[in-house]
Amino acid sequence: SQNECSVRTFSELDYLVRRKKSSLCCVTLFLETRPELFSGGRTRSSDRTMDLGLAEDHFSRPVGSFVASDIEQLKLAIEECKKLILELPEHSERQKDTVVKLIHLRLKLQELKDPEEDEPNLRVLLEHRFSKEKSKSVKQTCDKCSTIIWGLIQTWYTCTGCYYRCHSKCMNLITKPCVRSKVSHQSEYELSICPEIGLDRQDYRCAECRAPVSLRGIPSEARQCDYTGRYYCSSCHWNDIAIIPARVIHNWEFEPRKVCRSSMRYLALMMPRPVLRLKEINPLLFNFVEELVEIRKLRQDILLMKPYFITCKEAMEARLLLQLQDRQHFVENDDMYSLQDLIDISSGRLSCSLTEIHTTFAKHIKLDCERCQAKGFVCELCKEGDILFPFDSHTSVCHDCSAVFHRDCYYDNSTTCPRCARMTERKQDDV
Repeated sequence: SQNECSVRTFSELDYLVRRKKSSLCCVTLFLETRPELFSGGRTRSSDRTMDLGLAEDHFSRPVGSFVASDIEQLKLAIEECKKLILELPEHSERQKDTVVKLIHLRLKLQELKDPEEDEPNLRVLLEHRFSKEKSKSVKQTCDKCSTIIWGLIQTWYTCTGCYYRCHSKCMNLITKPCVRSKVSHQSEYELSICPEIGLDRQDYRCAECRAPVSLRGIPSEARQCDYTGRYYCSSCHWNDIAIIPARVIHNWEFEPRKVCRSSMRYLALMMPRPVLRLKEINPLLFNFVEELVEIRKLRQDILLMKPYFITCKEAMEARLLLQLQDRQHFVENDDMYSLQDLIDISSGRLSCSLTEIHTTFAKHIKLDCERCQAKGFVCELCKEGDILFPFDSHTSVCHDCSAVFHRDCYYDNSTTCPRCARMTERKQDDV
């Protein structure tokens, strides 16, 4: 009906005005993009400019005389405009002018309630470091009030640490500390699969904000986080999905599950951190996942190549080790993994990239650099063949002196390592 159309039109404009504290540009843009709401059966001259009534008294009642001098009178004038909009004929010029006057009244009321002031560019709260956003076209959702952030007409902030977003007006209502501080002080995962304790143990309240929840959805729906196993309200749990580390480590399962907002941010920040020591958490995983065995061998070879690079001038100038700057732990150890590493292993991306890097490193040592070639080994057991390196696939390395031999020669030899024997003799001679 016409009245319902008027109410919907008014509701959209009314929301825009309540959130605006400065000019009418956003409202004018709305009217221009929705001309069908105010277009009548007949159109007058196309050159007619919409009169916003800038020279008129916007605080006078559209019919009769009414002076609005304070907040209460402005509210009364707004209510009168609302009634008049519904009473006037649909698509009439008078109705259109009345809507424009209502917009001005709303703007004036908003200015009196919340005077215009310069918002700081950086605010610190509960270890959050909020930075004022300048984007006006991206539509976001406030993590505090769960409503849409209209960047064109609202001021909003984003935490540079955990990417928590909120309206400027919601800043003082935030009670959740920054998740990055938890990551810095407690860099470990929950390694039990969905450790549920039961809604009764939570006293039928949200595990984060303590709001009443129930499985029936009264007063708020209880939503379970697959990472923590606890139940949350709809304001703290938006049905976001994430890969659960415990399911990956124990079941090699990468299907995303529903998690709460705080768990989603925590898992996102922990994703690149190498905190998983698989050989201690689940060593049997290497027996069932061939890709893990391949990656472990490549990492062990890279660790054997590292001493060549740090003593080679050409390698340092070429900065070969920087090819692994996104996975710095690969040049430090061979048993620590990040969740991102496991995801890339499952998809096959890590195997391809690491094999290419391994080939580049081996080419420098064995072919391109004479200094690195001079640090190779000759098999002292058979004294035949080419120069050997510890990362070659057909070699074996002595655990005591790090000498390199052909694998077949090393395991067929029943005597001790020749290099170890020489070192022992020298020690005896010195004594």
